Amino acid sequence: MANTDRRIRIKAHIRHKVSGTAQKPRLTVFRSNTQIYAQLIDDVQGKTLASASSLGIKDKMTKTEQAAKVGALVAKAAQEAGITEVVFDRNGYLYHGRVKQLADAAREAGLKF
Repeated sequence: MANTDRRIRIKAHIRHKVSGTAQKPRLTVFRSNTQIYAQLIDDVQGKTLASASSLGIKDKMTKTEQAAKVGALVAKAAQEAGITEVVFDRNGYLYHGRVKQLADAAREAGLKF
């Protein structure tokens, strides 16, 4: 079984349990080999409320430092949208490395989950 097949299977189990609302949206993470993306999603209406990614970061830094910066950016965007509490969706990735760094930075910036 390929690594992506495993992640997709785990993702299906997580999405069965985790769902976001307008008051408490789902903070989902997507991690590619070079970039990391975070979105706040209202699953009831099917809308993205806020997002952040490492695409616009031009500074020279490691991937985990980029993830921390994206976590802080998504928390700032959430607070501007009036969101303080979220449900974390690791999207099938292990809660380790870049995913953990993003979550910790979002918590430090004021998001509760």
